[in-house]
Amino acid sequence: MVMFWVALLAISILIYLLLDGFDLGVGMLFGLADGEARRDEMLRTIAPVWDGNETWLVVTGVIMWGAFPVVYAMLMPAFYIPVVVMLLGLILRGVAFEFRGKASRSRRVWDVSFTVGSFAASFMQGAMVGALVQGLQFSNGEYVGGTFGWLTGFSVLCGIGLCFGYALLGACWLVGKCEGPIREATRRQIPLLAVAVLAFLVVVFTHALVEHLPILRRWIERPYLFVFPLIGAGAAAVLATSILRHDDYWPFHMVALIFVAAFATLALSFWPYMIPFVITIEEAAAPHASLAFMFWGAGLFVFPLMLLYVAVGYRVFRGKTAAAADHY
Repeated sequence: MVMFWVALLAISILIYLLLDGFDLGVGMLFGLADGEARRDEMLRTIAPVWDGNETWLVVTGVIMWGAFPVVYAMLMPAFYIPVVVMLLGLILRGVAFEFRGKASRSRRVWDVSFTVGSFAASFMQGAMVGALVQGLQFSNGEYVGGTFGWLTGFSVLCGIGLCFGYALLGACWLVGKCEGPIREATRRQIPLLAVAVLAFLVVVFTHALVEHLPILRRWIERPYLFVFPLIGAGAAAVLATSILRHDDYWPFHMVALIFVAAFATLALSFWPYMIPFVITIEEAAAPHASLAFMFWGAGLFVFPLMLLYVAVGYRVFRGKTAAAADHY
């Protein structure tokens, strides 16, 4: 039963990274677009799905709270500030998305708010991952690292890196969904964003070597983990080829595969710890009775229905976005 909830937690996090990742990326690229028509077209590509994408963050939090309450209790005090800023960013972009469609004189304010909210949420997510990788301070099951213990040079670097990653995912989404100027503009941005992501990965690996981060030992002890970077490298090669050939279908799928490879590398590097290298999965899990109780409702019915909803929704809204629409 424990492994069932570990699998659902991993799937929820990965789905969130891919789905909300691209619309956060679109939000950041939104600030670079020229003209109302182009910005409107960018928003139309995510209008049917953006709020559903954020649902997976809620699912992740609920699974963590219900199935692994010890982890939830230990991490929340460490991440109060980044979590609050992330949620405020998501709220701000949601409000801006709805208000800008009705605003006239204040539309530019909501345009900037949409971009700022997208960047804030993306950066804080990356910073939290970076803090986990570098390691947080715990004593007797309690966080003792201080209010800003999560904020280090490495976590800032990871926050910036995830912003570039989401922006790359968002650019590839726009290439697949748009025609005309938007598609061509974002196609030109993809090589720059891809180079930025590659530079980030090199710097992170170098930092791990220099600082002797604990996660580095996992990469040495588990050489099979290098399979995933090889998969990512293959996906990057296909991405480059598809951009050169002006293909609209493969860029998004290849960047998504790169995200999957990176997520698998990180998750298996942490295994079997929920908080590396502090508490294991078995130590973090709720009692078997609680996990079984959750299984008969959320696990057996709610989660599969959510997957079905996502699959149907993306199938219904597949293909290029219409050139004009009355509202979002």
